[in-house]
Amino acid sequence: MKRFFSPGPFWLTPGLTLIRLIVGFFMIYHGYEIFDEKIMNGYFQWDMFKNSSTAKTMVYAGKAAELIGGILLFLGLLTRVACLMLIITMSYIAFFVGHGKVWYEDQHPFLLVLLALVFFFTGPGNISLDKMIFKKS
Repeated sequence: MKRFFSPGPFWLTPGLTLIRLIVGFFMIYHGYEIFDEKIMNGYFQWDMFKNSSTAKTMVYAGKAAELIGGILLFLGLLTRVACLMLIITMSYIAFFVGHGKVWYEDQHPFLLVLLALVFFFTGPGNISLDKMIFKKS
């Protein structure tokens, strides 16, 4: 019980790994929409993209970033690169596609930005491909 109330980390490696896997899975789930033409066509109808000549490119690039970033984050491979992709993509969604009201309306994309920032600063943890590939010999 003393450890539970201490200010030090608690279940650090497995906890970060579990959160990284869940966030990665969510991003894969959202990015997988890139393969559903009906959903993708629905995005082109949003006010933000309706009259834009670059709508198709932007929507597909965003979904590809979600999918690729999610896969890399889930695997813990090139984690900081994946986090940068997700930070940029989800920030664009929160502040430009959305209204930037991160305290209410655009909260979910902004929370994903914050989670990506956590893994950008902490790294993927000990249970990751980055750890296996880039460990010091």
